[in-house]
Amino acid sequence: MPLQIGIVGLPNVGKSTLFSAITKKAVDCANFPFCTIDPNVGVVEVPDERLAKLSAISKSQKIVPTTIEFVDIAGLVKGASEGQGLGNKFLSHIRECDAIAQVLRAFDDENVIHVDGSINPERDAETIGIELALADLETVSKRIESLSRQMKSGKTKELEILKVALEKAKIALSDGKHLRELEWTDDEQKELRQLQFLTMKPMLYVVNVDEGQMMNGSWKSKLPNLVQRMDIRVVPVCVKMEAELASMSDEEKKEYMETMGLEESGLDKLIKVSYDVLGLYTFLTTGEVETRAWTVLKGAKAPQAAGVIHSDFEKTFIRAEVISAEDLIREGSESACRDKGLLRIEGKDYVMKDGDVCHFRVGV
Repeated sequence: MPLQIGIVGLPNVGKSTLFSAITKKAVDCANFPFCTIDPNVGVVEVPDERLAKLSAISKSQKIVPTTIEFVDIAGLVKGASEGQGLGNKFLSHIRECDAIAQVLRAFDDENVIHVDGSINPERDAETIGIELALADLETVSKRIESLSRQMKSGKTKELEILKVALEKAKIALSDGKHLRELEWTDDEQKELRQLQFLTMKPMLYVVNVDEGQMMNGSWKSKLPNLVQRMDIRVVPVCVKMEAELASMSDEEKKEYMETMGLEESGLDKLIKVSYDVLGLYTFLTTGEVETRAWTVLKGAKAPQAAGVIHSDFEKTFIRAEVISAEDLIREGSESACRDKGLLRIEGKDYVMKDGDVCHFRVGV
């Protein structure tokens, strides 16, 4: 099942238009708050220029890219954690996602109303951040209360770890911090993971800009604090332009982007950054039948990667024959890579790298 990115933000910042452009899927983008009632879901391909090049080398019959699932969630407003707007129903939709893409509006357009009456993306980011933190604080308080009753009937190591982690989380959230900003032990993360805290999920910011702001970079002046932070990812996207690109043919799209001086679309960049924020690597397999991209978490070892292809392969893994996609594309064939010593034999402790082209040897 694809990993999910939840698209969140205040009403009328461009979330649903962005989602429609990403998935080429029609959603209601009417110019009024709360037009999205149920979360729209769409699976999109992760752009990877290596696939076509590897397919040409292998003369593959088909190409199969890896995917990410985007979820368009209704606009949040100040007080959402207390039920304002459409309230906690949609906070629950965010909990089910693996990461969050928060859309911030930087463009001016008097024909598109802003729920707070003016354009201030850093204020909007703070509003959403506060609501997510307040929702987490409520979850923490309730869990601490139930945990106290639970521990009266007997303490375990796991419950003790959870108690310490929750008390740490409560202090941080009360101070306005997000849980992803704290350092956690592996045991604490394991115990907290089941509670699906909103502020522990990876976050990236999508800045909805106009064409002029995209070209001259003036959008940065509207987010002076966010763009200076090294611990977050900020992606500018002209959502209006992306919606137009989504309706063009490949040839028209290429010509238009060349005119704009863009090497890749904002959506392609967003999808790639989303994939990276999730902590994922792509490894590849290629042959006459197909060239395919596969997904593993950063730090995964070769047997785990083999298990992505088939669960039995992890148990029966023997070794992996590995070439980097860059080497294979440059040399033009597996035999050329073998002759130059670029094909490696890796064992069970090999840590996968992004762009590894693999052939796994497994037992029966």
